[in-house]
Amino acid sequence: QVQFVESGGGLVQPGGSLRLSCVASGFIFTCNPMRWYRRAPGKERELVAGITNTGGRRDYADSVKGRFTISRDNSKNTVYLQMNSLKPEDTAVYYCIATAYERSNYWGQGTQVTVSS
Repeated sequence: QVQFVESGGGLVQPGGSLRLSCVASGFIFTCNPMRWYRRAPGKERELVAGITNTGGRRDYADSVKGRFTISRDNSKNTVYLQMNSLKPEDTAVYYCIATAYERSNYWGQGTQVTVSS
């Protein structure tokens, strides 16, 4: 069964860092581009970053460019999101998904990131 399990969230002060992880299973990970999304309270889901199946291309939302880095380890079926210089507006639940499953019901529970002093 297709599954996405996110972890690594938490409470961090402004300017701090967190590294999110997402372990995927149930499909051929190495063939699929991956994305991180986030949903802040009262807002629509927002695309944060994407990475091709080989990791050769990475794209970012303007709001996180220069602060966040997406990466993947195909040997571990895992995608990461390194988040630096965090701001209160980064507070959200973060989700990972393979692009092939964006319109499915396989979204995971996400991991909560709270940036606050």
